[in-house]
Amino acid sequence: MRKSIFILICLVFSLVGCSDKPKPETTFEGYMKAWEKQDYAKMYSLLSEESKKQITEEKFVERYTNIYEGINMSNLKATYKLPEEEKKYDEEDKPTFDYTVKMDTLAGPLETSYQAELVHEKSEDNEKWAINWSPSMIFTGMEEGDTISATTIEPERGEIFDVNGEGLAINGVVQEVGLVPSWLKEDKEEVKEKLSKLIDVPVEEIDKALNQSWVQPDSFVPLGVVADDEREKIEAIRPLNGTKFQEKKARVYPLKAAAAHLTGYVGAVNADELEKKKDEGYTVQDIIGKTGLERALEEELRGQPGGQIVIKGADGTTKDMLAKNEPVNGKDFTLTIDSAVQSSLFKQMLKDEGSAAALNPTTGEVLALVSTPSYDPNLGVTGEKYNNLINDPSAPLRNRFSNTYAPGSTFKPITAAIGLETGAIDPAAEKKIPANNRWQRDSWGGNHYITRVPSPDTQVNLQDALVRSDNIYFAMAMLDIGGDAFLQESKKFGFDEKIPFPLGIESSKITKGGFASEGQLADSGYGQGQVEMSTLHLGLTYTPFITKGTMVKPILFTDEEKSQTWKENVISEETANTVEKDLIQVVESPNGTANDVKLANVKMAGKTGTAELKKSKDDKEGTENGWFVAWNTENPSLLVSVMIEDVKKRGGSHYVTPKVKKVFEDILVSE
Repeated sequence: MRKSIFILICLVFSLVGCSDKPKPETTFEGYMKAWEKQDYAKMYSLLSEESKKQITEEKFVERYTNIYEGINMSNLKATYKLPEEEKKYDEEDKPTFDYTVKMDTLAGPLETSYQAELVHEKSEDNEKWAINWSPSMIFTGMEEGDTISATTIEPERGEIFDVNGEGLAINGVVQEVGLVPSWLKEDKEEVKEKLSKLIDVPVEEIDKALNQSWVQPDSFVPLGVVADDEREKIEAIRPLNGTKFQEKKARVYPLKAAAAHLTGYVGAVNADELEKKKDEGYTVQDIIGKTGLERALEEELRGQPGGQIVIKGADGTTKDMLAKNEPVNGKDFTLTIDSAVQSSLFKQMLKDEGSAAALNPTTGEVLALVSTPSYDPNLGVTGEKYNNLINDPSAPLRNRFSNTYAPGSTFKPITAAIGLETGAIDPAAEKKIPANNRWQRDSWGGNHYITRVPSPDTQVNLQDALVRSDNIYFAMAMLDIGGDAFLQESKKFGFDEKIPFPLGIESSKITKGGFASEGQLADSGYGQGQVEMSTLHLGLTYTPFITKGTMVKPILFTDEEKSQTWKENVISEETANTVEKDLIQVVESPNGTANDVKLANVKMAGKTGTAELKKSKDDKEGTENGWFVAWNTENPSLLVSVMIEDVKKRGGSHYVTPKVKKVFEDILVSE
């Protein structure tokens, strides 16, 4: 009996021992799962001793890591099929298992299939099945000494054209200028001084570039770029001892500073951008849109890079193409922008700080967007020279057409329209204005007075008030309308709302949270208080006077449908006719504030404005911004909205009106 029990126990232990024996399937599956997790150290631990003699763990991990990083590998997935029934293997067997590994790479999807071979290994205290590894397990056909070469194939960046097909941001060439140290002669200091002024690079930067560790006597040291069409500058540089030119592919901006804030520019991708775009295939060699349309349309302009991955032999020759996909070039865009209008506006504003927008008031096509002072975006191709200055909202080179400003008296037509719509204004009724041109409500007290440009008129109707730009009339009218009603009606004009436009334009607003006082409400009637608008939005708010009630949607691309509605039924046709008729008199009447704009062959309407910028009502040292909005009234095709800063002591809005007049002469009279 005891003997039977002993035999039974031995048999049980024998069976347990058999079930605990290692299986090749277990090792293989563990290797595949570690591969999917990119746990290369775990993979190495499952290799055979013979394989480990071929490659160290450090080299194994490094090899997989470098290859996969080099090809931008992601989404690795291993598939395999294990035997359905359990197999018994002898220690001399070398079982094999088929597998397929799929992954995404810079060259598109890549698939490799191979067969893993396992061997049985046994020591005094351990036995296992291990992977017999070879380089072909990375990619089929790869042998010892081979390398993987991955190359990105860059797409052509899409180009941007104006409405007439003229280039705004195109792929061209620039002349890269630099120095060759061995060519410099005794006058090298003089050469550096002259070159510094011509390419706008400080002498200190030139010296720093020449002293880089890689520079040899015959090295070409690039210092800057010159546009290919700047022949005069090129010819001024060419005779300087030591200088050399090299043609270089680059993004070119034919309008230069005239459209810089509109087009923006491209530059080398920086570390922050790489981090944000890490899942979009950007590399340190890429360029990226930094500002303007180059940035706003980056995804479509960039296109889709292609790539190829090949196995190269030890001699550097290509042995096998693993994956390849062709690049998809970026999309071209044709804008509604008219280079003639853009250039004319920029020329008039060249010496000023200001913003301007021009559009076709019936179709909504934006013809120009200008911000001054400006910069040459062609210089941005070699770095981010202007980037901080442009993106700093307080910097001189900021994009002003994206910002909002107090519109001053150019806001009065909006007050007039809302007053007519609500019945608070009777266009024929006259308001009594103090002869001393100064007014306040008795209930206000204090020093909150509203003044107007001196006028002999003391009985003023709506047309008189618009023609002479009477602040007191519109302050009274605003109080008659009431704050709640005005804020409600102003929504019809798109206030406190994002402008439907591909470039970010700050939303216009009436208040910063409601009218704080009756005095602020009165000031808002003539575009002061807390009212702020962009030049583009202000121009758009005038379109209902032209379309007889509809505010058009601004469009920037020629393939967009024209004459789209942003806001419908903003005002009635009767209100539109009344306000337009009065704004024609602002130009036509001898008393009109824009009478100096009158053209012989072009009938125009418009409104001037001078916005006071003061820290307080008692501030006598404040500055002024000058405004003017104007359009041609017969077959309206051009509406121009301009704001120029710091016009105090320069004529106020009358500093602006002749500039706008010249644009109409350039565009309409010359046709």
